[in-house]
Amino acid sequence: MQITGMLHGARLLELVGFPATEVLGPDATEQDIKSMLDRHGQIFIKPVFKGGVGKKGKAGLVGEAKDLKSVLLEKERLYFACHEGGHQQVKANGVTFEAGVPAEHEIYFSITDSTRFRAPAMTLTHLGGVDIEDVDKENVAVIPFDPLTGLKAFVVANALTSIGAPKEVISPLVQQLPKLWELFHGFGMTTLELNPIRMRIDRNGRLSPVACDFKCSFDRDDPRWMRLGIPPQVFAADYSDFEQEINSLRTHQGQSDVYVINANGTVLAPTFGGGANSLVTEMLGDDAIISTDFGGNPPYSKMKEVARICFNHWLAQANVLFIIGGKSNNTDIYETFRAMADALREYFSEHGPTPLYVVLGRGGPNLVRG
Repeated sequence: MQITGMLHGARLLELVGFPATEVLGPDATEQDIKSMLDRHGQIFIKPVFKGGVGKKGKAGLVGEAKDLKSVLLEKERLYFACHEGGHQQVKANGVTFEAGVPAEHEIYFSITDSTRFRAPAMTLTHLGGVDIEDVDKENVAVIPFDPLTGLKAFVVANALTSIGAPKEVISPLVQQLPKLWELFHGFGMTTLELNPIRMRIDRNGRLSPVACDFKCSFDRDDPRWMRLGIPPQVFAADYSDFEQEINSLRTHQGQSDVYVINANGTVLAPTFGGGANSLVTEMLGDDAIISTDFGGNPPYSKMKEVARICFNHWLAQANVLFIIGGKSNNTDIYETFRAMADALREYFSEHGPTPLYVVLGRGGPNLVRG
């Protein structure tokens, strides 16, 4: 569950009083756009994708205009723009109009739940506006901090000083960035990223941070995100029929996380556990049809239904069924394999035999019995 862009990001930032650029949605009138141009002199036009899509700028999907005619031409070009990433293509349904913010300094800032530090970690650089991976490591501060005390001003100040940030940006960032911890922690986020934060000169001649792009991810199992009152369609994505069927089986017991890697692949690999999933996906590459995590001790009925959906959608084109996972601490291996075997038997009864190599690898409770 994620949000990208300032259409909803600006409203979230407003909750904690963090400055953001002015944004108009797809329903903005020509008069609204003209008024924004009069105030700011420049507008960026960005397509709105379901579920959020990054790297729009690199794909040429961000327009820039300084007059109404150019804005409307960019709106026409981008309103239903298509964006390809890997084997998937997504289509926009609307655009946002975001006011330009002239600035000399651009900042990258993020908070993530770090598996490396087993704590939240702040990533910060004064050379933002580009992918963080493209910035020299000596100019990037990655600082874990105690979630009980939160992100304190001195942590931000020390980080900026350690990477040699210009003195004029330190004080305004120290005042504003700690507010973002309230947003991250208070609403069940796992990632919060602002890139860029542009340092605009205010009326008093001081630099003031202004968020110009927004990205966040939520923990689906943390109910605090519901406090935001965000419409469910904001989190919707252009799922395939297969993914929609699997997602309908989400319950409190057992995971059913799936993603179609290559709809033309030849290896059907239902995997259990994030580690096995990552390893198998990396090894199989484009041969893999789906990426999955079906752990969490699913009951027999759910596992059988998950397997039935997988087989109905993909078994006809697969030449290998690769059921793999690490050693389970909790999942009942016997029930898992029994459910998948029963689903496979029913598939063959209905569709006839299919030439297929089957590879099984799994350890854990009730393994011997299975």
